[in-house]
Amino acid sequence: MKKVTALLMLLACMIHNPLPAAGRWPFEVKISGSAKQSLIFIPGFACGGDVWNETTALFDKQYTCYTLTMAGFAGAAPQSGASFQNWENAIADFIRTRHIVQPVLVGHSLGGGLVLALAADYPDLISRIVVVDALPCLAALRNPSFKATEKPDCSAMISQISAMSPESFYQMQRNGIKQLVTDTARIEQLVQWSMHSDRNTFAQLYCDFSNTDLREKLSNIKCPALILLESYFANIKPAIEQQYGQLKQATLAYASKGLHFIMYDDWGWYEEKLSNFIHP
Repeated sequence: MKKVTALLMLLACMIHNPLPAAGRWPFEVKISGSAKQSLIFIPGFACGGDVWNETTALFDKQYTCYTLTMAGFAGAAPQSGASFQNWENAIADFIRTRHIVQPVLVGHSLGGGLVLALAADYPDLISRIVVVDALPCLAALRNPSFKATEKPDCSAMISQISAMSPESFYQMQRNGIKQLVTDTARIEQLVQWSMHSDRNTFAQLYCDFSNTDLREKLSNIKCPALILLESYFANIKPAIEQQYGQLKQATLAYASKGLHFIMYDDWGWYEEKLSNFIHP
């Protein structure tokens, strides 16, 4: 369970030329490509949208790619009211307001959780989803009897993380991230995204997402789903597949190598699975 603990500590985790949102949406947006069909990319905890650079380069000749950086993460200005639920609703509002028709959603880690929640709560908005190394309830791997708290008190965690010195916070993030990626050239960038994240947002979303359980609502998802999982999870397939048991049209695939940042650690496998699913 050391691996699970590391994931819980980090939940994995500036975007250039962001689309101005006049404060309406709690994220910055980078747009690349221009086509009728759209892809929306949501990064993981404390990560910038640049985590998707290599991925969007695969698709922006044939799709319009919207790449998000959530407010308070990786240098994006924080906004009040940061929460998993508020972010989910805001992304749905963005899709509707921008008249983005039946996009494909791609999310990593926390972003994968948001993708699952959006597909469950707004099933008619989305054509298909890709979840990159995220679970409906990560906490349940460590505690099978886990029950989400309706309104968790995150104040102690916010105080603790906010009070950390830059040196202590840096070391905590670096130690944790080293357990999440084998491509050592990526470590410092991932750490710097954390260092440039707002501490209150960091702590609030860490607490909030740690208390999220999406298992039951997966039955509401209508669209096809591709779930890409790191190689470690192949060792505990029954637990993983039980978590995704309510997802009707799902393909679960396990990487052959690497850790949490599959798009960095097993690029060839990741590229093939993603391309075959998005270009059906």
